[in-house]
Amino acid sequence: MAGGLGQFAGGAVYHRLGPMRLIVGSLLLTALAQWSLMLAHSLPPYAVAIAANSFLISATQPALNAFVGNRWKSVSARLFNTMYVMNNIGIAVGTALAGVIASISFLLTFFLNGLLTLSFAAFMWRFLRRLGPESEDAPVDAMPQVGASAWQLFRNYQVYALLGAGMLALSLALAAWNSGVAPYLNQTGHRPDAYSVLWTVNGLLILVGQPVTGWLKRRVTQAPTAQLVASSVLYAVAFAGMAIAHRAYPALVAGMVVATFGEMLNAPTVPELVTRMTGPHAAFYLGLIGAIGNVGSLLGPVVFGHLFDLAGISPILWVATGACAAATVAFAGHARVVRRLGGTQGVTNGMHTSPADEGTQFTK
Repeated sequence: MAGGLGQFAGGAVYHRLGPMRLIVGSLLLTALAQWSLMLAHSLPPYAVAIAANSFLISATQPALNAFVGNRWKSVSARLFNTMYVMNNIGIAVGTALAGVIASISFLLTFFLNGLLTLSFAAFMWRFLRRLGPESEDAPVDAMPQVGASAWQLFRNYQVYALLGAGMLALSLALAAWNSGVAPYLNQTGHRPDAYSVLWTVNGLLILVGQPVTGWLKRRVTQAPTAQLVASSVLYAVAFAGMAIAHRAYPALVAGMVVATFGEMLNAPTVPELVTRMTGPHAAFYLGLIGAIGNVGSLLGPVVFGHLFDLAGISPILWVATGACAAATVAFAGHARVVRRLGGTQGVTNGMHTSPADEGTQFTK
């Protein structure tokens, strides 16, 4: 919940604060929140610190994506994909190191985590200060003034409604891994590392599978909207296959392989599509879509946890398959909206940004 609120808040205040103050400021506060975990010796303060961490780091995401997408429009797709891959490398390395460090001291884990976040804040401060104004967007310390209010942007539901619904359905489905597959492996007597292996496959495939997804994007799913539809189809195939053959562990591995290709087509494509559609309003819509998607992450563990206790893993995987099918319908509907508005630039071209246009519904 805190993560969803953080994404929405970060997108909403992006144009008021600008990328420098929002990105660097939220990272500095995140480092302090991570260090505060060292002082949390009981559950209530620990829960508050975790919520603060989630809120602050989530507030950074729409700001980073909007800044990159608008500053380097011509290569934004490659940049978003690079950021996605590097983020997963960080997760893989961090997860491997965390166990070793935690065996020495949990407090040391929290301290080093905050130190790394502080280092990233210092890097972003230096990077943004040295970035010249000759790039494709405005200088980093002077964001363009946009005439549309938050309420006007919110009323432009064509931009975010179906896309947000699709992300909500996918995030709901993805909860099946933690709240379905993990307890199933434990219940059926598999070794504890059986679940970790699945995510090792995920991380390795994200690195070595880039040529495959690159080929798919060039030859099969050239438009970002087509990539989103293909991603949800791959997710649905993965969960349906596991629902049919989940008793065999190799079927779960195969499901992770197929789902990972769906992830690689989805994760970097959403910020690319939104920034291309909405231009200077991208941060607001990225935050809004992220907040809507977080609802699935909020509900999924609760729903699937109860469902597992009642009926085991099979219905969870079928519900996840249905959620992915629903996401496919939502993404296909969003693609129709984009085509009707004249392509990914059509929504931006129709944004009325002058004060005289306030109150006008955004249309092409």
